[in-house]
Amino acid sequence: MKIEDEIKQPVFSDIFQKGMINLVYTAGWIGQRNAALFKDYGITGPQFNVLRILRGQHPKPATVNLLIDRMLDKTSNASRIVDKLETKKLVTRTVCPSNRRAVDIRITEAGLSLLLEIDKVLVQAPHLRNLTETEAMQLNELLDKIRD
Repeated sequence: MKIEDEIKQPVFSDIFQKGMINLVYTAGWIGQRNAALFKDYGITGPQFNVLRILRGQHPKPATVNLLIDRMLDKTSNASRIVDKLETKKLVTRTVCPSNRRAVDIRITEAGLSLLLEIDKVLVQAPHLRNLTETEAMQLNELLDKIRD
């Protein structure tokens, strides 16, 4: 559906304003759908993001600073997210043997299993599946260009 129809605004000041509104609206649209999906698994989007980062580090540990650097949402509170994931037994936290002020964070087997379950659903997620591979590559190039 066109952005004009979604937000019931037939006219924009220019194509750049329309593009910005479309981008923000679409990001929110995808975020809402992902939030509903993650809720079925008892986690939030930021928790999913931390688990993915930890899976990428596995079996090496991560620190809170590493998580902050790699998180998609830089406003998320990584320490609080780790607390919640630890309560759910999806991550472990131990004092680093070589630096007692640092804390090593690792994903657990339960965390890895949860990600495997979610991956099966995300692969089927229709968010971008109506694009061709060429269009998806073009979308990625355009998004990268916006951030340059």
